[in-house]
Amino acid sequence: MSSGNTSEQINTKIVRPPILVRMRPYLIIAPALLMLIGILYPFGMGVYYSFTSYRLTRPVPTFIGLGNYIAMIKDPGFLHSTYVTFAYAIGATVIELTLGMIVALLLDRESLLSKILQTTLIFPMMIAPVIGTLLWKLMMQPSVGILKPALALIGIHGVEWAADPKTALPSVILIDIWIYTPFAALLLLAGLRALPREPFEAARVDGASLWFTLRNLTFPMLTPIIIIVVLFRFMDSLKMFDVIYAMTGGGPGDTLMTYQLKAYYNSFMYMNLSAGLPYTIVLWAVIYFVSQQLVKYWSKAQRRAAGYN
Repeated sequence: MSSGNTSEQINTKIVRPPILVRMRPYLIIAPALLMLIGILYPFGMGVYYSFTSYRLTRPVPTFIGLGNYIAMIKDPGFLHSTYVTFAYAIGATVIELTLGMIVALLLDRESLLSKILQTTLIFPMMIAPVIGTLLWKLMMQPSVGILKPALALIGIHGVEWAADPKTALPSVILIDIWIYTPFAALLLLAGLRALPREPFEAARVDGASLWFTLRNLTFPMLTPIIIIVVLFRFMDSLKMFDVIYAMTGGGPGDTLMTYQLKAYYNSFMYMNLSAGLPYTIVLWAVIYFVSQQLVKYWSKAQRRAAGYN
């Protein structure tokens, strides 16, 4: 009797899995948790120090509340920095989206030339933005640059490019367009090739014009991809630093002094970290708000493209 009870106890005993099996869920989420801590901790410290008088030469800061934000708003260059930041982002995004759409429509066909051009488009994206900017800076030099004699052939003289406050902003936007238009074009091209062919074939049979097809078929179904391009390029352009800094360092004067450059100069050149942090916090708030609105619009556009109201 006792031996039978013992065997039943052995059979009904819960076999616990090895410790590595029990720890597997925690091991899976550990990298994501470490990454989250690595992002939130510096961000939280940045927000905290933006309410203090922290300087690189003063290791013991005092809490001053909104003093740094008030000083930022009262700064005579704050409105100009706001204009440059948004003008750069909007101008670069709109032009890159337009050119990217044109290039994608031209390459949306199976041919040898299309394959060659698709490969060529990747070249600017393979170059670091700083290197690409230095190349353009060399080409724009009035003494040794190749753009001056090239423009002279078509009767354009005296373009100072980034040396002139009137043309400095268009000059850096031109460099941004050269570097990132292929990104927009390739994304839009992938979206075009993912669209169903049946509606376009039916429109072709009915004799629809190219503009009718673009307006009523291509653009509505491609809207989610267009929003993704706008989302990535607008957010990246808002926080642009390397192109402008490598080209002029924010000059001439303060012509190209964006939020990012103001934060850099205040924090590291003038060693006043608490004066530079409010620019980055405000920029983060703007990017967060804009990205949230674009994501909501993207969800609606995706439902409409799929045939849902």
